[in-house]
Amino acid sequence: MLKILGIFFVFCLVCIYTDLMNPAFHSSTNLENLVERLGLFGCLSIGVAFVIICGGIDLSIGSVVGLSGTLLPWLMKENMPWSDAPMPIWQAVSATVVISALIGLTHGLLITLIRLQPFVVTLCGLLCYRGLSRWLTDDNIQRFSSEHKDLRQVAVGKPFLMADVALWFGSVLAGVLLLRFVLAMRPSVRGATRPLPTLIGSMAAASLACGGYWIQHAGPFEEKGHLIALSQLEAPMPFLIMMGLAVLATIFLTNMTWGRYLYAIGRNEQAARYSGIGTKKITVLAYVLCSLLAGIGGMLFALENNAVEPDRQGNFYELYAIAAAVLGGCSLRGGEGIIIGVLIGTAVMRVLNNCIILLDIPPQLEFAIIGGVILIGVIADEVFKMIGGAMRARFSSPSRPG
Repeated sequence: MLKILGIFFVFCLVCIYTDLMNPAFHSSTNLENLVERLGLFGCLSIGVAFVIICGGIDLSIGSVVGLSGTLLPWLMKENMPWSDAPMPIWQAVSATVVISALIGLTHGLLITLIRLQPFVVTLCGLLCYRGLSRWLTDDNIQRFSSEHKDLRQVAVGKPFLMADVALWFGSVLAGVLLLRFVLAMRPSVRGATRPLPTLIGSMAAASLACGGYWIQHAGPFEEKGHLIALSQLEAPMPFLIMMGLAVLATIFLTNMTWGRYLYAIGRNEQAARYSGIGTKKITVLAYVLCSLLAGIGGMLFALENNAVEPDRQGNFYELYAIAAAVLGGCSLRGGEGIIIGVLIGTAVMRVLNNCIILLDIPPQLEFAIIGGVILIGVIADEVFKMIGGAMRARFSSPSRPG
């Protein structure tokens, strides 16, 4: 929890600094673009969080993004051997989703049955899927035709205002968490959930709802300033999809048995196996979910750009996803991490990228900055581990006789 609060403080600090240095940061156009990119990269970060929590790693995310983004327009444009016609939209989307899931299934089976190292398996996948997407298209750029306008709305549509989303989502979340807090205080279920974090989460969600209501009603009465930009800010579809995936992922990790098994495997796989957990099945599931979300993200990236370059689509995206998960509290050792932290980590990565653009920092330094951020996150993780271990040892040791 302390690490998540720390990275949230960093997020606020970077936002304030960037806005002070360049007021264009709080313009509606920039904020909408920032939120849209947050939604696109957030899908990838949520996926890799499952793998990191169970103690694994996936380096093939960027290539899966490139392959799925390439497959979608290719399947809808090229004649299929069995029908001499391109696939309909729904079949192309379904096929891309299934192929993405099969990639994760292959990774999981190679890691659990043959006991190959996740680093080696996913590194080979990084190379194979990139080469496959380039071979299928002969390195030609894939574009969507005018017939796919309705499909593109999944990535470029903006159906709601952000203030409305904050108001309704915050209200529902606050109500659910408050109900869980009340139930947690009952003696019959005490210990099933932690009351204090639940109460803090409920208060934060209520604050989000109040902020949405305030911006919604106070913004139009301001002549100028930040409220105008916030009141006019629209919610891109990728952001809404990411929020839906985040809710499902949180429910999976906190309220479902398989989610708890992921944490158990990440903390100690051998102990989890001895306790009767099907560690192989759960590990395979984690890799399937990771590749599946990478495939969904790849389709969203392709639809948002309206064109796909097979040799460049998704390059280094695994770097962004892993960095966001680590910054958000996922330990590379496994067994730790929550989805809200992953989303905050993703937001930090996107704001840093936006800061580089707005402050005219040389773009060549982008990867150096990202590498430094990852290093800081890993160092912070180790420091918190050491402090936590020292505190546990101090309070658990018996007191010396006086």
